[in-house]
Amino acid sequence: MSAFSAVLAPSSDGTLHVPIPENWIKQGVTAVLIKADIEPLGGINLNPEQNKALKGFGCLRGKVSLAPDFDEPIAGFKEYSA
Repeated sequence: MSAFSAVLAPSSDGTLHVPIPENWIKQGVTAVLIKADIEPLGGINLNPEQNKALKGFGCLRGKVSLAPDFDEPIAGFKEYSA
């Protein structure tokens, strides 16, 4: 048995198509048992052309920031810090 996770985009008719591993095709697998937890994922862009911009080192430069007091001691932990 093999386990995998996948995010699938529904077809225009509302169906989901699950790809099976290529080695199963070579072995002549004719049936597959699928056990799934299905939940909607809003806001995920499945268009690969638009996702290309988010690949590579530095792709999120300028889009992530920390609070100015990030390195300041936390009041509730003063007794634990030296």
